[in-house]
Order: sequence, then C-alpha cells, then structure tokens
Amino acid sequence: MDENVKARRVLTEIAPTAWEHPADRAALNALRKIPVFDEVLKKIFGIFGERPIRLAFQANAVKVSPRQFPRVHELYTEVCHTLDTPDEYGVYVSQTPFANAGAYGMDRPFIIVNSGTIQLLDDDELAYILAHEVGHIMSGHVLYRTMTFILLQLADMGFPIVGLAARAVLVALLEWYRKSEISSDRAGLLGVQDPQVAMRAMLKLAGGGRAEETNLDEFIQQAEQYRTGGDLVDAVFKVLNLLGQTHPFYVLRVSELRGWIESGDYDRILRGEYPRRGQEPRPYMDDVAAAAKAYGEGARGVVDQVGDAARRVREAFMGSFRDGP
Repeated sequence: MDENVKARRVLTEIAPTAWEHPADRAALNALRKIPVFDEVLKKIFGIFGERPIRLAFQANAVKVSPRQFPRVHELYTEVCHTLDTPDEYGVYVSQTPFANAGAYGMDRPFIIVNSGTIQLLDDDELAYILAHEVGHIMSGHVLYRTMTFILLQLADMGFPIVGLAARAVLVALLEWYRKSEISSDRAGLLGVQDPQVAMRAMLKLAGGGRAEETNLDEFIQQAEQYRTGGDLVDAVFKVLNLLGQTHPFYVLRVSELRGWIESGDYDRILRGEYPRRGQEPRPYMDDVAAAAKAYGEGARGVVDQVGDAARRVREAFMGSFRDGP
C-alpha cells in the first residue's frame, strides 16, 4: 500500500452535497417532475424486486473480503474510512475483461468491479474508482442507476414494458446519469486526494495502455481542446456523440474535474469547510433551487447553440445547390 494513503484527511461526517454537481441535482429534480416517472419505476420495481436484482448482479461475481481480493479489500477499507461512510457496502469482483465498475441496488447498495479494472489500474487509481462508486451510493444515485440499467436491458430485448412512457423516462434517466458521473468523479478525488491520480485513472479508462505508453499532460491538453475547440457545427456532433451514452466522455470529465479544483471547492473541503450529514436539509433545498435555475440556463444555451449550428448547416447545404458545381 502506498504511504500516501495514510496521509489522506478523513472527511468526518461529510455530506454528499459537498461534491455533487449542480447539474446532477437539477437533472434529478427535473426527473422527479416527469408525470410518469414514479409510475414507471414502481412498475419495474414491482416486477423485479430487490432480491432478484441483487442475485442477478452477484450470482457470477466474487465477494471481496480480507481473504478474497485482499488488495481490493484493503483499498476499499481505506476509502470508506477517508469518506467516513455511514454504512458498509458490499464489493464484488466480476470476471469481465474490459475496465469498468458500478454501484447498484435499491435498499442495500453494493459495488461491482470488473476484473479488467483491477488488472489495468495501480493501487491509487483503483482506490479512486472505489471512491467514485462510494460517491454514487452516498449521493443516493443507486436506485436510479439500477433502474437505468434495467430499462436499457429491457429496451435491447424489446421487452413490452418499454413503451413510449418508459422510453421517455429512459432518455431523461440517461441525461441525469451522465451528470451523476461528474459528481462522483469529485467524490473519487476526495477519496484519494490527489488530482494526478484521478486524471491518470481516467486516462487509462479512456484508452487503456501502460503508464510508459501514455502521457497525462497531453491527455489534459486533449480534454481542453475538445471542450473549447470547434465551431457551432462541432457542437451538434458533440451532442449527437452523447446520445444513448450512460457516461460522459473521459476527456470532458477531466475538464470538469479540473474546473472544480480551480474553483477552490476541492481545497476548501480538504480544509474541513464542507456540509456535514444532518446539517443539509435547508441548504440542500436552497441549492437544488439554484441548481435547477443554473441547469435550465445552461440547457437553453446548448439548445440555442445546436439550433444555430443546424441553421448554418442547412444554409450551407442549400447554398451548395444554388452555387452549382
């Protein structure tokens, strides 16, 4: 175990609002206002239930313990100590070659880590992934993430429950799902307390490869070019590239994480300036209202950009016919 792990500041009684992105909270708040949202989720929940869903995820995975995947167990224990988790959540390793992890469940959340993730990442990077998933659980994301996963599977199979209402809910869930990843990236960083580790993990997850084959500085530069480069026509393709995706692109996530660090919020939390559990109800509601407003303004900006870009594409296309060969 790296000695840096022992130097991490324990974030005693930290509330998840400390790391949650405003767009995450606003999107989830907007989801709950969809008339059919609760109805669809309750119907799916009634069909499957908690126990069958847990068995479906865990039946082909190995539960982490001091004697099974002890490296993962030790890293996870340290992460939970750093984030001062209010409960213990099971961790399971699944024999899956590609690198990924997820937090699932309803009343009793748990984490699944693909074996490919364990093989690809070093100790600090793996700790970041575990802290990221703990962030999902502490933020109360797991129910909606599990429902998203189930709806995606049903949609792929053409299951009749996925009618127009359920499809509308799925589109909205996917939009929120991507925002929730930004929040948990921050939780992951707080779990390891080293920005280089967090961004290095994203670099490996984006492209794989060994440390000697990649360069973090170039990846960060790539992230900034993707976020700020291009004209309005490029904005259309950036939006289209995300349709149907559960996760925002890693290059964008690196930019988002760097922006949060540069805002000063990360350092303030490490100094102990963060909301505590049990102190959050009133400021949380105030923050949700402000976040919903900010998210709405941001969404309108994207719509305006895409609309303008579409107009330019149309005009250029029609102009090619007027001008002739």
